[in-house]
Amino acid sequence: MHMTDAPVLLPSTPLQKRVLVVAIVASFVAILDGFVVNLALPAIGRELGGGLVIQQWVVDAYLLTLGALILVAGSLSDHFGRARILEWGLAGFAVTSMLCGLAWSGEVLVVSRALQGIAGALLVPSSLAMIITSFSGPAQSKAIGQWSGWTSAAAIVGPLIGGAAVDLLSWRVIFFINVVPALAIWPMLAGLRASDAARDKTKRIDYLGAFLAMVALGGPVFAFIEQGRMGWGSPQVWVPLILGVLAMVLFLFHEGRTPEPMLPLGLFRIRNFAWGNVGTLAIYAGISLGFFVLGIYLQQVGGLGATVAGMALLPGTVILMLGASYFGGLAGKYGPRWFMTIGPLLCGVGFLMSLSVQEPLNYWTQVLPGQIVFGLGLATLVAPLTAAILGAVPPTEAGIGSAVNNAVARIAGLISIAFAGVIVGPVFTRQGLYNALVVTALLFLAGAVASAVGIRNPPREAAAAAEREPDAASDDGGPAGQPG
Repeated sequence: MHMTDAPVLLPSTPLQKRVLVVAIVASFVAILDGFVVNLALPAIGRELGGGLVIQQWVVDAYLLTLGALILVAGSLSDHFGRARILEWGLAGFAVTSMLCGLAWSGEVLVVSRALQGIAGALLVPSSLAMIITSFSGPAQSKAIGQWSGWTSAAAIVGPLIGGAAVDLLSWRVIFFINVVPALAIWPMLAGLRASDAARDKTKRIDYLGAFLAMVALGGPVFAFIEQGRMGWGSPQVWVPLILGVLAMVLFLFHEGRTPEPMLPLGLFRIRNFAWGNVGTLAIYAGISLGFFVLGIYLQQVGGLGATVAGMALLPGTVILMLGASYFGGLAGKYGPRWFMTIGPLLCGVGFLMSLSVQEPLNYWTQVLPGQIVFGLGLATLVAPLTAAILGAVPPTEAGIGSAVNNAVARIAGLISIAFAGVIVGPVFTRQGLYNALVVTALLFLAGAVASAVGIRNPPREAAAAAEREPDAASDDGGPAGQPG
């Protein structure tokens, strides 16, 4: 964005502060809810019954609708306006969270979780797209760094919150608590609708593409979830898988021909966008698998309680939150390529350091050092990864660009966890943990290679111009500074 096109918002302006707070809170609660429930599953099973099947679907119903609909939400964000879609999503998330907390049976909870995932899908793409259109140059990278630090931490903080809620209060608290941040940011969000860019009301929404996308994502996800219980030979597994593959083929064919596609396939001709999503697939598969197996091991084999196990994995979160904005600023100045290469390598080394785990477990020497190295790597890569992908797409398509990247991250987690049983084995042992740690490190290595090979830094002159742009803008609106 140039000064001749539109005024550049400064990191210290009240509007930018509101955008950043709203974006962080809305995304945080949506992502957090995909993880916070895990340590509450035994308590839910004891109270509502239904056994393992209900426990699985309490998690999977949310992830299924979130992953399947996030592309649709990105398209709606670009069409109707980011603030408006955020309002719809936040209101729906608060209502469905209350339904989850009030659930009187396992089936009601599963349905409520699926509805909650639909609302959650509306939150993430719109919130990040608002940051992309409200910040420019290095200030944008720093803002993305803060957003990335808080929202990525949700995946790690979630088990701690879930464990503490179960141990101290009730599993229902993890759902009721979502209403608090929704009410807190609602007044700020309502005031942001006027800042939405004008939308072309004559532009049509690609409803057929949206339907095909839901089937294409939902069918394989359902198959991967159910194959462990029913087996690949069951029609309830291979029929949705085949339908999903067919829908994906039809979706790509339709998107390539329709004049107003939900997913402009031309985005994947943009080098950083395409390779950045390849890196996202590998990196987030590694994050999901690594924390899934390590969290289980600490409890089932290491003998830690739910809350203590959550606290044991907090060091990486703290480092991420402290360092993401700093590394985002460096990536804005020097380019994202080598940050996206070194970061995953450090993450992989951090998990390999946990190969020293023995019984009895010594957390301070066997787990903590690796978590510190992992946290440093995560802080190094998260903001540059997001900035490289979304900085490569036109601002008018920031919503769908964010949706694609978030969908890739969710699908990566679903697939890696679906294969966790094959990697670990039928009984969770120390050798199973070792196998999973090695696979996790290999996934991070694949992400690093994809970044080193595929990502390109912006030209030096463009980076220098972007760096000068906020300084020029400070004469019009105030001093340039850190995002609030």
